[in-house]
Amino acid sequence: MKFCLVDRIESLQPGKRIVTTKALSLAEEYLADHFPAFPVLPGVLMLEALTQSAAWLVRVEQDFANSIIVLKKAENVRYTHFVAPGNSLRCEVDVVSIDGGSARFKGTGRVGDKLAVSAKLELACFNLADRPALKAPAETDEAIVADLKDCFKLVRGPAALAADAS
Repeated sequence: MKFCLVDRIESLQPGKRIVTTKALSLAEEYLADHFPAFPVLPGVLMLEALTQSAAWLVRVEQDFANSIIVLKKAENVRYTHFVAPGNSLRCEVDVVSIDGGSARFKGTGRVGDKLAVSAKLELACFNLADRPALKAPAETDEAIVADLKDCFKLVRGPAALAADAS
């Protein structure tokens, strides 16, 4: 199952910074198990929200050149506050570097004025067709990128870009 943990891109400055939000609803399936009497967003999904936010920065900076962007390393991860249903996690991610096949970031997630998560992230960027062991045709990468561009519109990426450009 794939979780989309960016509901909206609030601000996007290519090569610099992104601010996103994830609104947590009690209807999200994983909350039934985490935890039934005290539902909260799992820490690994808080980290994934930061990762997905950072990935949008990479896609914009590289003009959607890579179909796959995944977390390679997370350092100094700290969890300091719960994200409960009805809360929104506001992710703020700053670029440290973006170089072809990898990218580094510093990110925080907040609930209101309370810090919930912070981390340093390193992401790996590539196309499936460039990995011989996967034997994926270039059309697979093209289809993934087309879906990502559609998703970018849904989370208001183009509007955030336009607003920050003016």
